[in-house]
Amino acid sequence: MKQIDLDDLPPRVAQILSRLDAGEELVLVQNGGLVARLTVAVAPAPVDPLADMPAEERIAEVMDHFKSIIDDEF
Repeated sequence: MKQIDLDDLPPRVAQILSRLDAGEELVLVQNGGLVARLTVAVAPAPVDPLADMPAEERIAEVMDHFKSIIDDEF
């Protein structure tokens, strides 16, 4: 079985995949031709890793993550 981590995908693609509902189909197309047709067996449960943190810690975590992304890019 092949596995793709959504964190490794471009944000728009990851967002589309994470919002698919059970039974919904996803069609992959390249140059106008059908490459694959995928059907969602079970819709993913929304996961918020910061949900259990107090608001101040959440903001600090988000800002640290943002800073690390900026540092990695430049």
